[in-house]
Amino acid sequence: MGGMTLRKILLHPDPRLKAKADPIGSVDTELRALADDMLETMYDAPGIGLAAPQIGILQRMLVMDCVKDENASPEPMVLINPEIIGQSDELNVYDEGCLSIPDQYAEVERPAVVKVKWTGLDGKEVQEEFDGLWATCVQHEIDHLNGKLFIDHLKPLKRQMITRKMQKLKRELAREAKNG
Repeated sequence: MGGMTLRKILLHPDPRLKAKADPIGSVDTELRALADDMLETMYDAPGIGLAAPQIGILQRMLVMDCVKDENASPEPMVLINPEIIGQSDELNVYDEGCLSIPDQYAEVERPAVVKVKWTGLDGKEVQEEFDGLWATCVQHEIDHLNGKLFIDHLKPLKRQMITRKMQKLKRELAREAKNG
């Protein structure tokens, strides 16, 4: 098996994070390799979810693993063309963060339980209900596929404040890279 490649995670603001990702036609070797890279990148970050647009690939695929306990086995999941087909009336508030918006957190309210349909890496369709952190994570990642960030759920002022901090961070990183 070829080695996995860590991909560069795009930082907000970036036009690619605002674009709607394209549906994936078929599962092939290339897509499986991309899924491996995405999981590797997510674990390395470290994060619990990563959508393809976050590494500049506008395709409808996300990876996630919400097992937080270090003694528990990881549960990596790869969802291709995921779609929310049902949701609870009950809402849940979670302090969300994002690998594309490092070190910025805010409370977002979302359905507590969602039913999701997707295609697995074996090409078969799967349906599953998610709750707790898994439900929050899968909704956050599906948002990415639609060009939406968690800060888009916030009030404009809070969103602008985070965006300004990110613009500043990106300028600093660009300077450091230049002065290397």
